Amino acid sequence: MHDTPRVVKVGHSPDPDDAFMFHALTTGIIETPGFMFEHVLLDIETLNEKAMNGEYEVSAVSIHAFPEISDKYTLMNCGASMGEGYGPMLVAIEDISLEEACNKPIAIPGEKTSAHLALRLACGDVQTVIVPFDEIMPRIQSGEFSSGVIIHEGQLTWESNGMNLLLDLGIWWNEKTGGLPLPLGGNVVRNDLGDDLCGQITEWVKQSIEIAISNPDEALDFARQWGRGIDEETNSKFVQMYVNERTIDYKEDGRKSIVKFLTEGKRIGMINQNFNPSNIKFIGE
Repeated sequence: MHDTPRVVKVGHSPDPDDAFMFHALTTGIIETPGFMFEHVLLDIETLNEKAMNGEYEVSAVSIHAFPEISDKYTLMNCGASMGEGYGPMLVAIEDISLEEACNKPIAIPGEKTSAHLALRLACGDVQTVIVPFDEIMPRIQSGEFSSGVIIHEGQLTWESNGMNLLLDLGIWWNEKTGGLPLPLGGNVVRNDLGDDLCGQITEWVKQSIEIAISNPDEALDFARQWGRGIDEETNSKFVQMYVNERTIDYKEDGRKSIVKFLTEGKRIGMINQNFNPSNIKFIGE
């Protein structure tokens, strides 16, 4: 008689890049003796909130949110979403300037999203309104908002939706930091599982990413289910933007960028002053 496998819940976004990354783990390609992974798909702001309560053993979270959950979770050194000279974009439908946009309410995809922190670092103390990420462009088109910060596949479809680009926050951060990637999302594992299991789960997640990158076709096909109608080419392009060598290993400059991003967040009062970014540990580093 076999013991019932222990269920490990993995929270991640219903997006092509996360689906691609977790494909091998979701579909049982990787053997995980004694454990079964159950995937919970939620938008990133909800995942940030769930992580505050330690709800899932493993979760994708915004780097901006990590200080708030660092008592319960540790960052994996794999699973990064980083903008390599690209990232969330501030867009508008009217021909307005960046300065004009920053003097009106800006739609953002969540309070604790990295897109929000990057916007505040770039544009100062702007007025923001939280809007579900997939409603931001339609609500700019309707005239409800003059501008908004778009994430996910919107970074590839904004032009076909009639938007004007006011600021690419990935380019802004890259130029500000002398070439560092913009840290957006990361994977965390819950500390109460113990060091050994945290390390093992991190290794399985890393294997899942490596399998997807080395055998992309099946994983891309799987990922397209969450592309909200994007075509095959756009799906592939978007996944490659956010699942790459950096996703297997943050690398030294990626880890350095996270420390800098959160240190800058502390400077403007967006990060808890008691949190020390320099003390962040990365499992599997």
